[in-house]
Amino acid sequence: MAQLQKGLEGVIAAETKISSIIDSQLTYAGYDIDDLAENALFEEVMFLLWNYRLPNEKELQELKDKLHHYMTLNPRMYSHFEEYATDEVHPMTALRTSVSYLAHFDDNADDNDEKALYERGIRIQAKIASLVTSFARVREGKKPVKPDTSLSYAANFLYMLRGEKPTDVEVEGFNKALILHADHELNASAFTARCAVSSMSDMYSGITAAVGSLKGPLHGGANERVMRMLTEIGSIDNVEAYLKKAFDNKEKIMGFGHRVYKDGDPRAKYLKEMSHKITEETGQSELFEISLKIADIVKQEKGLLPNVDFYSATVYHSMGIDHDLFTPIFAVSRTSGWVAHILEQLRNNRIMRPRATYIGETDRKYEPIEKR
Repeated sequence: MAQLQKGLEGVIAAETKISSIIDSQLTYAGYDIDDLAENALFEEVMFLLWNYRLPNEKELQELKDKLHHYMTLNPRMYSHFEEYATDEVHPMTALRTSVSYLAHFDDNADDNDEKALYERGIRIQAKIASLVTSFARVREGKKPVKPDTSLSYAANFLYMLRGEKPTDVEVEGFNKALILHADHELNASAFTARCAVSSMSDMYSGITAAVGSLKGPLHGGANERVMRMLTEIGSIDNVEAYLKKAFDNKEKIMGFGHRVYKDGDPRAKYLKEMSHKITEETGQSELFEISLKIADIVKQEKGLLPNVDFYSATVYHSMGIDHDLFTPIFAVSRTSGWVAHILEQLRNNRIMRPRATYIGETDRKYEPIEKR
């Protein structure tokens, strides 16, 4: 029997052309994340992950048109949120339910022809933005906002969420955030998506399963907890005392360190830059200053560097986004990666069926209940 690897750490479970992490550098289909974050639209990155190449002008416009077309939900989806859109229901719970419900409005949900799968991927990518924003508005007693075909995917999300067009700085920051979160090799939720569809289940099942995996605080919830920490600290004068207490109690400081990156998360610097810009634009510069001080102390005391979640928290907060929507936004971005992994899994599929080492008792015999 092969040696146990807890958490499958170091186990190679798939071959992929989607993304790679080599020597602490993240690439999408061979393109350095630095190059994409500086220059690309999120729509271009979607296409790249699904096709292993960047689109030409015609292909990009076709993708944009389809995303706009599919963003509007079936009327029953909007009314569906009225049944449970309250503050008592976490948006990730709502998203898990609503992604599954999407399948009811796709007459060909079980068609695994490659063209049908690709079109379904665009459909899900478009609609997941509307699911998150519609839930958020309905629970506040507001009507959902339909997409604006003149806006990019990133701008449309913010517009559908808030009902007003975002600033250029906000669109730049949100577009970067979507790109930086789009894929991350064989992470827990991507692996979950591949496992689900490896049985030849439908793409909606794969995405629903991935949402369920991302919901866990060890995977997708870190930036929400970063914002909770910043709120508890409140002032730059409180940083040292807060961290000393946390260190003394051996508490984990959210938004620092990474299982894969030993020399620092290459995505963090872009969100640090956007955090600086957006907090300044919105008059919340102290949040950025608090973040810098936390980062300095954690580096000095623990030798840990910020990861992508640390600065994304202040970026989203400064845009007026509710803190419990941070993980659903992660899901909106990561759907592009999940779709890519599902498409890739099904091109050369074999059902996932690992083994387990049995460590329980052996040679036991059944006894009648009156003798137990």
